[in-house]
Amino acid sequence: MAVLLACAVFLGLGGEKLPAQGSAAATAESVEWKQVVMGIVKLNDEPPRSWNMYYSGKRGWVMLRLWKRYLLVGLRDEEVYDIDPQSFTVKGETLVWNNPEFPDNSLPIREWNERDIGPMHRIRFRLGKDGHILELQIPLKLNGRPMY
Repeated sequence: MAVLLACAVFLGLGGEKLPAQGSAAATAESVEWKQVVMGIVKLNDEPPRSWNMYYSGKRGWVMLRLWKRYLLVGLRDEEVYDIDPQSFTVKGETLVWNNPEFPDNSLPIREWNERDIGPMHRIRFRLGKDGHILELQIPLKLNGRPMY
């Protein structure tokens, strides 16, 4: 059984993968993102006028669209990346990242805070030293773990 599990991990079975940082070989495929149901986004404690949040098969990552800007948020590593909006195609409630290319540097983040607030997991951080405060609320499963 352990051998099968090791082979599955080695071969990359078990979900979509995001490209490795700076990986040129990983840019040949596209990654499909599905809309987060019941997610909430706040910018400076108010909902932005135009936004959407997406998740992929890779846990711990969400894609956030704020107006025409796309932010890739690494929930586990507490990192945020600015992604070129021209590399996306919207198909209904699905977002397709064509030829994904992982940026070399993440955006400067300060004051990263996480906590569970009832049926939601709240992530709150500041973009830059004195920038805007961004808050993501992601629904939790019944067992208390984040859905995405």
